Amino acid sequence: MEETKLAVIDGETLMDLRLPPARFCVATLLPQGVTVLGGAPKIGKSWLVLDLCVRVAKGECVWNLPTQQGTTLYLCLEDTERRIQERLLCITDEVPASAFFAVAARTLADGLCGQIRQFVEEHPDTVLVAIDIFQMVRGGDTEISYASDYQEVRQMKELADELGISLLLVHHLRKQGDSDPLNKLSGTTGISGAVDAVFVLDKSRRGESGATLICTGRDIVYRELELRFEKAVCAWELVADSAEEPTFLLPKEMAALTEFMRGTIFFSGSNAELAEQLNAFAGTDLSAKGLKQMMNKWRYALEDGGVRFRSYRSNGQRLVEINYGVSAEAGQSGFGGERTSDGMNELLSVRESECVKSARTK
Repeated sequence: MEETKLAVIDGETLMDLRLPPARFCVATLLPQGVTVLGGAPKIGKSWLVLDLCVRVAKGECVWNLPTQQGTTLYLCLEDTERRIQERLLCITDEVPASAFFAVAARTLADGLCGQIRQFVEEHPDTVLVAIDIFQMVRGGDTEISYASDYQEVRQMKELADELGISLLLVHHLRKQGDSDPLNKLSGTTGISGAVDAVFVLDKSRRGESGATLICTGRDIVYRELELRFEKAVCAWELVADSAEEPTFLLPKEMAALTEFMRGTIFFSGSNAELAEQLNAFAGTDLSAKGLKQMMNKWRYALEDGGVRFRSYRSNGQRLVEINYGVSAEAGQSGFGGERTSDGMNELLSVRESECVKSARTK
């Protein structure tokens, strides 16, 4: 067998290369490549994807985030044209000609990639292709294993990279629960391991009226979007974004502490006094020890929300000082050391003002 020399590049040359930045269909959220969207049956995944495809085709913002306008293709393989039409009439009064739909497609084994490739050749401005649901285009008799899951998604990944598009695969969740939402995707970890990003639409942690969209990936920072399904317009509307509101990720006790400190600004006293005041403020029932343990566990998230504290002993008593308003971005001022905000400034800097202005006027 003829040996093929390994293609390598040295670090100095790599550092000097002018490589294009990651491209996004929805800024900071939906990258070029393959993203899997998991969710329980009937939770509203299809409504989300339909609205996304129409908005991208129109060039409208998605949850205050700008989109790359272009042709979209939605393979709604569990629906009929009548049902799609009915849903479109619910969410909009105008659908652009650049939004395309199909209710049937081949499988990966008999030519799906070729069909998508041909569509993009005919519509070179295509930016988004959604497949709902991924199971419909997979090999029906393929043995479930990490290797088979990885290989099927890898085909999609190679196609998306070749065509320079965002490819969204709608997928089911496992029937059994899991404390980590990202482990709920049906199948093996070969699916999540092969994609560029994973979205999980899960029951809301904040109430039964909505859902939490948990997002993670290679080119995006971890974020959680609290959504509420508005029946009047049949669309998911944004309630909170952890990228803008870091305290959204906090447990309710730590969110209450942040609210307490927002009004107090500065606290100095014993752990027992802090627990007593917080319990009176928030209606909680935290012990001094339990509160301190939670504060230590969520220290960095509290700092992102502007709460910084220091613990010390005096005359045999455990005391704590807390400041509000010294954010993580403030760097070296205050106490508690230095910590960056994991690219939060870069994340927010890409937002375009017209999206924010549009949201404020709604």
